[in-house]
Amino acid sequence: AVLVAVILAVVFVASPAAASDVDDIRDRLEQWTDDFNAGRADEACDLFSSEAISSYRGQPERSYDEICALLRKSIADPANDYHYELDLREIIVEGDLAVVRLTWTLFISPLNITSVEPGMDIFRREADGKWRIIRYLAYEEEL
Repeated sequence: AVLVAVILAVVFVASPAAASDVDDIRDRLEQWTDDFNAGRADEACDLFSSEAISSYRGQPERSYDEICALLRKSIADPANDYHYELDLREIIVEGDLAVVRLTWTLFISPLNITSVEPGMDIFRREADGKWRIIRYLAYEEEL
């Protein structure tokens, strides 16, 4: 009986639905990177739930509208080019919630600024079936 329970637990944890959800979240983050870097603000904002709240060390909490306003301002900045690279560390899915550990590296040119930003995103599968960030915590790493 114990062996059967262990086998069922392993099958449940490694279920195709969970693997598919991990792939969906990875795809959403990779698409966000492409959208941001290509200057597609509306698409970049779609990664965030309308209920999103961000917490970035040293800055006030931001709502969805404030997050998107900041994204739009960066994308539209005529003087600087902002470019993100993604380093996914871990994706844990449990039902309609997921936690993602990641590091974003932001390059700003021509200012020659590099910002390494480890963080944790909490995703929720929303009514339309898309995974969106509802909370995120991030900070700039000391270089």
